[in-house]
Amino acid sequence: MKKIGFLIALISCTLSFGQNKSQKKTKTIHVFVALCDNINQGIVPVPKLIGNGQDPKNNLYWGALYGVKNFLKNKSNDWVYKKMITSKNTNILESILFKHKTKNIYLLAEAYDGEKIKVCTEDFLLASNNNFKRRINYNEINLEFGGNSELVAYIGHDGLMEFKVNLKYKQTPSKKIDAIILACASKNYFQNEIIKSKANPILWTTNLMAPEAYTLEAALNSWVKKQKGIQIKEAASKAYNKYQKCGLRGARRLFVTGF
Repeated sequence: MKKIGFLIALISCTLSFGQNKSQKKTKTIHVFVALCDNINQGIVPVPKLIGNGQDPKNNLYWGALYGVKNFLKNKSNDWVYKKMITSKNTNILESILFKHKTKNIYLLAEAYDGEKIKVCTEDFLLASNNNFKRRINYNEINLEFGGNSELVAYIGHDGLMEFKVNLKYKQTPSKKIDAIILACASKNYFQNEIIKSKANPILWTTNLMAPEAYTLEAALNSWVKKQKGIQIKEAASKAYNKYQKCGLRGARRLFVTGF
């Protein structure tokens, strides 16, 4: 009987170790989306239907054809929709969990009220500094997002063209987080903050651009394959040219990696 009890305990411990090991291998991505807002952002106005920053369903950067929610949910071959997440944060209008089709990688995409673009920008920057931590339980797995993610991304208008932030960053974050910033001239305007946050900018921009989800997907899929920054940049450039027809040379000038 003692031997049987020992074997049961051994099997239980082995299973538990396997589950913990599997959970440790889980990677997370947190995408912060500032909804396009004709009224509250300094942008060239877009059609009213897609430029309402309080309407995620139709918004240019979320529910529209190439918005993050619609594109990843309905057009991506690599990301699988899992569930809507309830957020107590009133600045966030919708929050969605995705999982990579073949890898143990989860993605949390959150749509911020367009009027709250500054809050969205600050939350993203804090997350890039190993701050603004968020935990979600899914299928009995604790998924760590925000500052515990491996990668954070910002999508939307470059609000730092109009406002400044005054954030307290950790001087020695416990991990170096990869960052993607798809906004107009994001390297020019975000660089000082990213230096202070000590994040690793794997993709940002040098000029005006359309921050739509095909570029994000291409960059993420390259990152998932553990490719280097220059390869991530090339994947993003090709995707941008495919949809924008701007010429590959121009797209390559638009995107940069690193400092």
